[in-house]
Amino acid sequence: MPELTETVDVEAAPERVWAALTDWARQGEWMLATDVRPVEGRAQEVGGRIAARTGVPVPGGRHLGVVDPMLITRWDPPLRVEVRHTGRVVRGTGVFEIRPRGAVSTFAWTERLDLPLGGIGRAGWPLVRPAMRTGVRLSLRRFAAFAARYPG
Repeated sequence: MPELTETVDVEAAPERVWAALTDWARQGEWMLATDVRPVEGRAQEVGGRIAARTGVPVPGGRHLGVVDPMLITRWDPPLRVEVRHTGRVVRGTGVFEIRPRGAVSTFAWTERLDLPLGGIGRAGWPLVRPAMRTGVRLSLRRFAAFAARYPG
């Protein structure tokens, strides 16, 4: 299963980083071309569901992209949240981990993906990975700024 992990240092305590990270409704402020919303139940506990919509708006009020429904499978504030991607296109596990380091926290984002299209998807991963890594890195830089000023 292909895996991508990227990290960023955030000038904030783990509790502030956690609050910024799990403010699902505001994820679009830092996550590239994505907005997230709770779907059912409390999205602040195991069993909660969220859905991310990643893509770009197109004329006519439509959206070109993919919906990524997720189930929260681990909730360990303020250190770790894990989700299972349950959609038709995006499948696998996402892990957000906060590692305390005094006044700074390291935020790690890991995606373990079950790629669509079987062997074709696996063969295409080396081509897709650099673009995904670039997007995650940009999102993490934006997150570091967002979390540092988060009112939490």
